[in-house]
Amino acid sequence: MARETFGRLKDGRIVTRYTLARGSLRLQVLDYGGIVSRLDVPDRSGRLANVVLGFAELGDYEARSPHFGAITGRYANRIAGARFDLDGQTYRLPANDGPNTLHGGPDGIDKQLWRVEAAEEARLLLHHRSPDGAAGFPGNLDVTVTYSLTEDALRIDYAAWTDRPTVLNLTNHSYFNLAGEGAGDVLGHVVGIAADAFTPTDRGQVPTGAIAPVAGTPFDFRTPTALGARIREGVPQLAFAKGYDHNFVLRGGVSPLRPVATAQEPGSGRLMEVSTTQPGLQLYTGNNLDGTLTGPTGRLYRSGDAVCFETQGFPDAPNRPEFPSTVLRPGACFESTTVYRFSAG
Repeated sequence: MARETFGRLKDGRIVTRYTLARGSLRLQVLDYGGIVSRLDVPDRSGRLANVVLGFAELGDYEARSPHFGAITGRYANRIAGARFDLDGQTYRLPANDGPNTLHGGPDGIDKQLWRVEAAEEARLLLHHRSPDGAAGFPGNLDVTVTYSLTEDALRIDYAAWTDRPTVLNLTNHSYFNLAGEGAGDVLGHVVGIAADAFTPTDRGQVPTGAIAPVAGTPFDFRTPTALGARIREGVPQLAFAKGYDHNFVLRGGVSPLRPVATAQEPGSGRLMEVSTTQPGLQLYTGNNLDGTLTGPTGRLYRSGDAVCFETQGFPDAPNRPEFPSTVLRPGACFESTTVYRFSAG
C-alpha cells in the first residue's frame, strides 16, 4: 500500500492519496470524499489506461467537482423540494439543484475528510461520522466504505448505522470512459442493463412516481446497445436530462449480489460488468460536462465524455412511499455491495 500527500484543504487539513494494486488493476483513492481518483485497467493488448475522470489538483475536487469518483450521500440523487417527512416530522434540507437537494446537499459526505481505519495492499477501509442534523438529516450516522481489489475487479462494500430514524442512499459517482480518461465521448460504448422498467422524471429530473416499461423506448438496454444509438431521439425524458440521467428498476430489487449491467468499448475491447445488491441504477452520460473542467492529462471534459453506473436506492424515495424504502432505523445495519469487474476481448 503506497500513500502520499495529495494536498491541503482550505482549512489546512492534509488529504492523502492511497494506491492499491492487485493483478492487473491499480486503484487510487483519496481520504477526502472517498474519491476514486484513478483506476488503471488493461485493454485487449495488455496496455493499461486510467478509465475514470478526475482532477490533478485537490483544489478542483474541493471547489468545483461534479462528484468525480466520490461517495455521495447522505442521500445520493435527488430529494424533491429539499424536504421529507419521517415519523410525522418534517425535515428540511439545503437546496443545491434548483428547489431540490442533490447528493446530500452542498456539504454532503463527498465533501468530508474520512478516517482511514485499514490500509492494505489491495484493501482500504474508510469511516465517517455524520453528526445529527448535518445537512438537515436526523441522527448520528456512522458510515464505512471498503474498497478492495481482486485480480480483475473493484469491489465496494458499504455499511451504516444510526441512532435516530433517518433516510440513507449511498453510491459511488465514478465517471467511466473505458477508452481512457480524456479519450473523447462514450457514445460508442455498448451498454446492457437488466431492467424492464425505469422511473420517469419531471423537468427538474425528480421521479414522477411512475414505473414505466423500457420496451419500445430509448431506455431499453435489455439487449446491449451503443449509448449513442438513441440518445438524440426527440422524447421529453431525454430532453429534460440532455441525455441519459435516469434510474433503472433492476430485476430482483434489493437482493443478493447479482449482475445488473455491462459496458464495452469496442476500440480497446475493455468490458466492465456491474453487479450490485441495490434495487436501482442511475445511468448518467455526463450531460452537464461543458468543457470548463480539465482532467489530469490536460484534456477538457465535454458532454458525453463519460458514463456513470450509480447503484442506489430510488431517487426521492423518502417522498415516494410506493418506491422501495430507504429508511434506516436504530438497531439496523444498512449494507450494500457493488462490484465492477473488468476483462478485455
